[in-house]
Amino acid sequence: MTDDAIGIEQLYEYGERLSEAKDKSQHVEEYRSIIKAADERNSIKTKQLAAQLIPRFFKFFPELSDLAVDSQIDLCETEDLGVRVQAIRGLPLFCKDTPEHLSKIIDILAQILTAEENVERDAVHRALLSLLRQDVKASLTALFKHIESVDEPSTDENLRERTLCFIRDKVFPLKAELLKPLEQMERLITDLIKKSLQDVTGAEFKMFIDFLKSLSIFGEKAPPESVQELIEIIEGQADLDAQFNVLDGDHIDRLISCLFMALPFFMRGASNSKFLNYLNKHILPVFDKLPEERKVDLLKNLAESSPYTTPQDSRQILPSVVQLLKIYMPRKKSGEETNFTYVECLLYTFHHLAYKGPNATNSLCGYKIVTGQPSDRLGEDFSEYYKDFTERLSCVEELARATMKKLTQGMAEHNKAMAAAKSDEAKAAIKSQKQNTTTGLRTCNNILAMTQALHSKSPSFIGDKKINLSWKEAAKAPAPSTTAAAGVKRPASASNGSNNNASKKGRGGGGFQNQLANRAFEGLSYGGRSGPRGRGRGRDWGGRGRGRGYQ
Repeated sequence: MTDDAIGIEQLYEYGERLSEAKDKSQHVEEYRSIIKAADERNSIKTKQLAAQLIPRFFKFFPELSDLAVDSQIDLCETEDLGVRVQAIRGLPLFCKDTPEHLSKIIDILAQILTAEENVERDAVHRALLSLLRQDVKASLTALFKHIESVDEPSTDENLRERTLCFIRDKVFPLKAELLKPLEQMERLITDLIKKSLQDVTGAEFKMFIDFLKSLSIFGEKAPPESVQELIEIIEGQADLDAQFNVLDGDHIDRLISCLFMALPFFMRGASNSKFLNYLNKHILPVFDKLPEERKVDLLKNLAESSPYTTPQDSRQILPSVVQLLKIYMPRKKSGEETNFTYVECLLYTFHHLAYKGPNATNSLCGYKIVTGQPSDRLGEDFSEYYKDFTERLSCVEELARATMKKLTQGMAEHNKAMAAAKSDEAKAAIKSQKQNTTTGLRTCNNILAMTQALHSKSPSFIGDKKINLSWKEAAKAPAPSTTAAAGVKRPASASNGSNNNASKKGRGGGGFQNQLANRAFEGLSYGGRSGPRGRGRGRDWGGRGRGRGYQ
């Protein structure tokens, strides 16, 4: 740099010379002077013009490329907002004819994503999109490097957060335009996402899974191996190879959330074996030690998974389900309140598992179901098991009918209260109570429908999903094919009206979709992160330790 500042008129003259020159490479000194105009000592207007001219003639002077890029970066960091915005707008031009600089320019722009000025951040967004349209493969690869890992101490958490927001808000919505050729680019972004899942929050993981579901390679017409690939991604996030620790709340939250996310893919034929075997081996034996607000979440997911279980897995899981049924279906009335939501989930699960492996119930419940296999064990006496199980069925039926009577009386009182209510707030509260009561009645009706067939020594098990679980909306018409891929929504009204002692936290009777899924994006914003992420490195999946993620 010289000691003399460069004026705006002088800079215009250098620009005109280069514009008019046929062989611009012969005017190295003019371009060198344009680069010097980025010096902080020059006027704002001079620096703004330099921010335009440096990238315009960049390709003609490869020997000055490093100096030119560094000067443009300096302009991106100057105090004046107008200069910074102009410099940002010029960055994509460095890659137009010299694509070897694209990765470096993407890196620079990503770092400026942390800017607080909206106009500056908007300029960065536009510049990044321009580069994505120039070379989507190289641009995506460079962008995802900023979110693949945060293990290095030098990693900027805010930078990673902003990059994720840009990908979510700007890149994902343009997938139809950017991902061409389709199959090749969809595979590329899938691989990039998979690399980024080593350390993510619940909100981030849901964002990625939702995007992957929207790709054609995982769509409704995708082959079974593609659907299974998604299940394997979810299984990996759930840490199904890890030793279970009942005190690890983050792992429990991730496990339940991942199982919920996997449900639509079980409906499409993907295997649920790994999930259910992990539950059977590690979770169900210590079910009573789980946090109360997570027990109902787990049982609901187990119930919804049960229709897609293989006969072999069904026979393995049935003993644990029967044991839990005996815990929550009392043999005699004891005065303690019965958790009907638990009973509904377990009975539904029992029916579907028993439908796949009916003779396994002979030694568990004293039934006499003949399949011709040695596992029928018809020569052994299990009559005491049958007596015990049917007495429990009769007891829970009596309790359910008594509860239905109370709920029906309560509904009449709610109707009277609604007619007398004056304020919108009072009406909303009564409406919520009515919804809870309706759900309670549905729960008890489902229990009665499922217990009646089980009194026979050779019962018929429900295996065709005739029972509509109380927390799910009744199917009014056959759903379009896309519904299964998007997942089944659970109504917020399905709370614990039928569950006298259920926790009012957690999913209750159906708020899981609202609490864990719909709110997942609230944490993924321009704000900084409040703690560690990742699998086993922070309570981010339950939302209790970070104030973000699944809540």
